[in-house]
Amino acid sequence: MSVPHPERGDSPDAPVPVPVPAPTPVRRQMPWHGQGPVVAVVAVGGAIGASARYGASLLWPERTGGFPWTTFWVNVLGCALMGVLMVLVTEAWAAPRLVRPFLGTGVLGGFTTFSTYAVDVEQLLAGGHAPTALACLVATPSAALTAVWLTSSATRRALVVGREDGHPGRAGERPS
Repeated sequence: MSVPHPERGDSPDAPVPVPVPAPTPVRRQMPWHGQGPVVAVVAVGGAIGASARYGASLLWPERTGGFPWTTFWVNVLGCALMGVLMVLVTEAWAAPRLVRPFLGTGVLGGFTTFSTYAVDVEQLLAGGHAPTALACLVATPSAALTAVWLTSSATRRALVVGREDGHPGRAGERPS
């Protein structure tokens, strides 16, 4: 006959351990799961936009120490197109899922070049062209923001006129 040992917990009143199955690991999807097509269209669009920007720099090379006009106009044009695009895809057109990342993040993101703008300002300062650097530093974001505002406003106005001419709602919608 054995005597229960209190430190070991083998008394007759001790609970009988019940085997518990190991928890099933929860499979969590990675944050990028299903984003392959989005990444692909952004990459393709970015290559197109960056190639267009590079083409602009070859067509209109910038003079050392002068105002970086090509970078300035590329950024202003890209922002103007972004203003039109965002109004169209958010207010006028039920765009397919990949249109916005392809055109907005890809093409226009690759086309605009605010990193080159920053390098231009730094090089102008380093070259002793502080007034030109300051002009570029202020003019580029001011013109870019103005371009977005003007084109988005004009696009909204054009959409309102179109709706008044018998084209209500988003493109592709049927009147009720």
